Amino acid sequence: MTRRLRLAIPNKGRLVDPTLTLLRDAGLVFEAGEGALVARVQNFDLDILFVRTNDVTEFVNDGVAELGVTGLDLVAEAGSEVPQLRKLGYGRCRLTIAVPNDSPFRAAEDLAGLRVATSHVNLTRRFFERRSIPVRVVPVSGAAEVAPRLGLAEAIVDLVSTGSTMVVNGLRPIEEVFESEAVLLANAAAQKVHGPVFDSIQTMLSATLAARDRKYLMMNAPKTRLAEFEDLLPGLESPSVIPLAHEGMIAIHSVVEADAVWSLLPRLKAAGASGILILPIEKLVL
Repeated sequence: MTRRLRLAIPNKGRLVDPTLTLLRDAGLVFEAGEGALVARVQNFDLDILFVRTNDVTEFVNDGVAELGVTGLDLVAEAGSEVPQLRKLGYGRCRLTIAVPNDSPFRAAEDLAGLRVATSHVNLTRRFFERRSIPVRVVPVSGAAEVAPRLGLAEAIVDLVSTGSTMVVNGLRPIEEVFESEAVLLANAAAQKVHGPVFDSIQTMLSATLAARDRKYLMMNAPKTRLAEFEDLLPGLESPSVIPLAHEGMIAIHSVVEADAVWSLLPRLKAAGASGILILPIEKLVL
């Protein structure tokens, strides 16, 4: 009997909640209690495995799980060539070189001959080797921010999202090493066998992510100003236009970028739009 497909995701850390939210928003039904090792998806032939973030790439690469979600930085750190189905748009952060506020260093080249503490040993080493900057990479398992204060290193390379942790620890960034975000991985052999199922899961997640970034606008407008509204509302291809009972009036429906909605409203009203509705989109297949 063919076993159910497995999706490995982190069991703790900053990627857990947004990953579970995405899977549920995509329509997967499952229960994941605190400390759960496996969650059985009720409406899809899929089990969710909760594993250490650092182990996701290896689980997928070895075929223990057919799919996985982890940080792009960890995939690059492992040097894995596991196929990446798509970036997921959350968990964005930057692997950054940082030094104490009172240090004289302003660029990566200033660290030549010095020590750099990091948990991302391979990415850090490759970065400095590409720049031909000789440094001694000091591996740390966590809390790299305290390394300069403890005298372990003159600089660190660590993940930064808001930068608040660095500020608290008296550090300032000087250069970016790598940009990361959550990514969906696939086992290469399983991808060939389960291609249609993988496509379904990818479409499910992509449609959910696309919907988050867009809003559905509906409004009434003067027909004589349609060209102006078409310039304002290009939509995915072009806005939908529906004649209304009142002579010379039309209804315009369009999908727009969520970030653009509030800057668009004054221009729509100035062009004669009325009865403007802003609606969320649950799924959007592009």
